[in-house]
Amino acid sequence: MTVRTYDDDMAGMMRGKICLITGATSGIGRETALALGRMGATVVFTARNVEKGETTRDQIMAVSKNEMVDFLECELSSLSSVHDCCTKFREKYGGLHVLINNAGTWEKERKVSEDGIENTFAVNHLAPFLMTNLLLDLMERGSPARIISVSSGLHGGTVNFDDVEFKTKFNAMRAYRQSKLANILFIKELSRRLTGTGVTANCLMPGLVATGLSRNARAFGRAFFRVFGASPEKGAVTSVYLASSPETSDISGQCFRKRKVVTTSKESNDPALARRLWKLSENYTQRWLPHEEGLDLS
Repeated sequence: MTVRTYDDDMAGMMRGKICLITGATSGIGRETALALGRMGATVVFTARNVEKGETTRDQIMAVSKNEMVDFLECELSSLSSVHDCCTKFREKYGGLHVLINNAGTWEKERKVSEDGIENTFAVNHLAPFLMTNLLLDLMERGSPARIISVSSGLHGGTVNFDDVEFKTKFNAMRAYRQSKLANILFIKELSRRLTGTGVTANCLMPGLVATGLSRNARAFGRAFFRVFGASPEKGAVTSVYLASSPETSDISGQCFRKRKVVTTSKESNDPALARRLWKLSENYTQRWLPHEEGLDLS
């Protein structure tokens, strides 16, 4: 039987909840936004292209029959843009119940962000690290709330602290695997810090999915994703499950695949490694981090 992101008996189950999803103009993010919209949630998503954001918003509104769909312009490779996006979100919305760090990139060659940071690390790890910190006080005040990060079964290796940006010798696969490992380490440490707040933090591995993530891969990689990848709707099932299911309301610090908790690599469960990465991430983002409210940075 085909597993779908949404069934008719889910209608209204997310009414009154505000959800923010990064990168929902296509792929898993779009299907996640559509499913949550059908459930009655207020859905806000980020888009770097305004025209595409407007088109996606209108399409989700039409299909979900939910007018409470909005988008915010955000270039996730720019930490200033992430900061500005969060400021606009705070101005428009009084709370946040679900944050889904969905967006990701795969760079076949080394590329630097607007801030001069290797782009895979900037988009896949630093952007969600910063966005989560900037919005966390809203989630704590309105708890219960949920934070969800999309990792990958390709996570692996370790964090190359001596050359985290691969300045010496860039390898696309290693850079991507490191960023996905960072997603899990971030969730592990975040969950520890959130104990007792009513905010949970989990991550997921969607499996091989035919999405735009492969657009920067080489020809063979693009063909492989296209032929063997699951549909974005199937890829979004676990994201929607973690965002909406009562079954996961009290679970935190775990990684899911196909709606089940799974075991991840030894390195991804190393608390010392997670704390070291957290400190490194603070150093990268300290200019934009809150220091008086929100997450305790001590």
